[in-house]
Amino acid sequence: MTDDANSAPVLVTDPHLADVLEELRAREPIFHRPELGTTRADLLSQTADDFWEVGASGQRYSREFVLGLLEARHSAPHDDPWETSEFHCRELGPGTYALTYTLKQNERVTRRLTIWRRRDRAWQILFHQGTVVAK
Repeated sequence: MTDDANSAPVLVTDPHLADVLEELRAREPIFHRPELGTTRADLLSQTADDFWEVGASGQRYSREFVLGLLEARHSAPHDDPWETSEFHCRELGPGTYALTYTLKQNERVTRRLTIWRRRDRAWQILFHQGTVVAK
């Protein structure tokens, strides 16, 4: 943490979560990793039944709405350059983790939070939020 109240805290992942951090880092940004699957079945298996998200606009989106957008996105070739940084992982409870990071897509920068659950060595997304970083 920093002493200056206006400075962002320096987030350090607990060393015992290093493996979890690396597993989740390889899955982010969510829905931008075609190697994890792009079919509806793939997307259903990656998201919990009650998954929802808050977009960078502040709007809330249901699982069904998000999956519909993703199906449309994956149906046509597109260029979606992005880079991620500043990953941090925190255990929330048994098998449940919060992963935060920064996502840069062209000139747009957002802070991201994904709540992940691991069951039987499979990962599912419970919740996701993106917040635009003011310039």
